[in-house]
Order: sequence, then structure tokens, then C-alpha cells
Amino acid sequence: MPQLWHVGALRKPGSEPHADAPTVSPSGLAKPGEQVGDPLTEHEIAVIVEAFGRAAGDARRLGFDGIELHGAHGYLIDQFFWEATNRRTDRYGGDLFARTRFAVEVVGACRRAVGPDFPILLRFSQWKLQNFNVKPASTPDDLGQWLAPLADAGVDVFHCSGRRFWEPEFDGSTLNLAGWTKKLTGKPVITVGSVGLDNDFVAGLIERKTGNHASIDRLVRMIEDSEVDLVAIARALLVDPAWAAKIRDSRFEELIPFTADATKTLY
Repeated sequence: MPQLWHVGALRKPGSEPHADAPTVSPSGLAKPGEQVGDPLTEHEIAVIVEAFGRAAGDARRLGFDGIELHGAHGYLIDQFFWEATNRRTDRYGGDLFARTRFAVEVVGACRRAVGPDFPILLRFSQWKLQNFNVKPASTPDDLGQWLAPLADAGVDVFHCSGRRFWEPEFDGSTLNLAGWTKKLTGKPVITVGSVGLDNDFVAGLIERKTGNHASIDRLVRMIEDSEVDLVAIARALLVDPAWAAKIRDSRFEELIPFTADATKTLY
């Protein structure tokens, strides 16, 4: 499945392949207080929505099995979700429910282009590249408001991006973001976040971290208990292409450590 992705205001002006293209965002903000352009007009929004739909249709015609929309990490779709970068007063701004309108229109355009039997995944996150600690949804009720219109629009699977999959999303429950998303929407979910490590990304670059067995055991329990349906793996699999097979066969001692030396080829 290809990931359809618009970086919005995080694009550096002058970037190729279209160096003359303006940097766009809901309110011209890359992050709070950083104005990088003018707010998108409603006509410009419609053009972007149409482009997402066209890309989804192209993916199906090319023989892909589904698409994933990148709505996380402070990129364009997420810039509409996040109050700090969406200061609009029209129908694309307002409370958290109202700020889903752009994403709902994107999902709808993609669904019309691909038909009812083609999976649409949506990746979303609480954290942003601009602010690791922000949480647009501070309670399960907030998260439910956020996700309900997206599920209704046609999202089949939510890819729930947390920085550390083992951390609870809200006080009073052990469920992470993916677990809460499945509980609230009933949709299949993907969990992700430092899988294969036993600390966060920066610490993994500094210290010798392979991911402890308890961490993997917890993932297995989350799947067996139907808290999550799928697990996404990135850095650990790039460092060790046989990672999945080794985990399957309980060959933990053969895992390649995730260290600064092991990741030099990635950056």
C-alpha cells in the first residue's frame, strides 16, 4: 500500500521537484508563531482534496492493495487537526470535531475514487514533529470526537502512531493510542512506536538497545488480547532485515543491536 502524504508547512521553500510551488498550510503556520505563508483558500483546499482522490484512484489502477493516508506528525492533514496550526474561523476550523473536516473530505474523495472494497488506512498521532508532548485529545471523549467522523467517512484501519507503544495514552487505563482507538471505533488498528527498542529513539542512538524480551512479550499479549491487530516496525527492521523471522522463532539472542553504528547507513 502506498502512503499518500502532503507535508504542508513543513516543506522547505524551494524544495524540488517543484521549487516554485508555495508552502501551504491551513493558517499559514508551520508551528505556533511561525508564519510561513498565507492561509489556504477554500478553492485551494478543494484542489488538494481532489489530488488526494486522484492519487488513490491511480494507486488502485496500478494494482496496489490499498492506500494509507499520512495524517500524523504535524504534516498537512495533521495541521488541520491541530489547534495550534489551524486557526481558521471558516468550516475547516473550530473545535476538534470541526477540524476533522479536511481529512473527512480527503477520505471521502479517496473512497469515491477507489470504491467500497479497497482498504483505506489513516495514520494519525497525538505528538507532532513540532512538539513531541502535545495532545489534541486529552481524554477518551476527545479522541472519540476526533475519530468518529473519520471512521464514518470511510477509514478502514487506523495506524496509531505513538512514540513508545508501551505507554498508556490516558490515565486510569493501560491501553495505548491504538488500544483506545479500537475500543472507541471498533475498527482494526496498527500500533507502532519504538518496537524492538526498550527506550526512545534518541536513547537508542546513544546506548546499546536491542529491545528487551518483556517488551516483545507485551506486544504479543496485546495482539492475543485483541487490543491491537497489527504492529508496524521501522528502524529495527531496517537495521536487521531478518528481525521479524527472528521474533517469530524466538531467536532473541540473534537480534542485531540498535546502536548509533548500526544506524549510520540509514541517515
